[in-house]
Amino acid sequence: MQSDAPRNPPRHVAIVMDGNGRWATARGLPRPAGHQAGVETVRRIVEAAPGLGVETLTLYAFSSDNWRRPTAEVAALMLLLRRFVRAETGRLAEAGARLTMLGRRDRLPGGLAEAIAAAEQATAHGTRLHLRVALDYSARDAILDAARRAAALPALTRDVFARLLSGGDHAAEPAPDVDLLIRTGGEQRLSDFLLWECAYAELLFVPRLWPDFSAADLSDAVAWYAARERRFGGVGAGAPQPAPPPATPVPSAA
Repeated sequence: MQSDAPRNPPRHVAIVMDGNGRWATARGLPRPAGHQAGVETVRRIVEAAPGLGVETLTLYAFSSDNWRRPTAEVAALMLLLRRFVRAETGRLAEAGARLTMLGRRDRLPGGLAEAIAAAEQATAHGTRLHLRVALDYSARDAILDAARRAAALPALTRDVFARLLSGGDHAAEPAPDVDLLIRTGGEQRLSDFLLWECAYAELLFVPRLWPDFSAADLSDAVAWYAARERRFGGVGAGAPQPAPPPATPVPSAA
């Protein structure tokens, strides 16, 4: 398959998938219908990412603060996540994608943690895309947990801490830092997501609600990133930075 990747694509893209509930409400549907539509968006973005040069894709599915949402909505979300993991494991393995989950597992409803572990094992050898899904995740809690484990080590470096933060031990291979963070839905905040890993990420906030986010939108975001001059605290050439990609119109709800 021919790649549509620009010359300098982001290796690691992270996405805050925001707007499912608002998408459903605008159509007179219950909020869980928006989450179901959001699952379809996940499928098309996962399929499109490798062809754009993305090697690691981290999706924010459920934060530790999301337990505060209505019980019925949380239950529907967990059911969707269980169905997604079981339905997509074979497809991910066939596509060469590796799946890992970030966040706590001790508070997940019965059967979900086991399904996640089975999916991780079944896709462990995937090399085309590393798909990471943040579930019951808090960046601040992850940093605290890594700091506790780091306290037992004789020496600590940024690389070692990054390995601990990725959920492994100090010798594990960490995920690369986030190059491009996208948040859909129009909000402009990180919401406790990958705070350490986003130290030098390019941040792109788009108004499109997550169920309407397309492979073309991802392609536009990757092209925008590739055109930017990344300085990492240094002095660049001073060329004008590109404007964010324009939002293409979305058909209104019937």
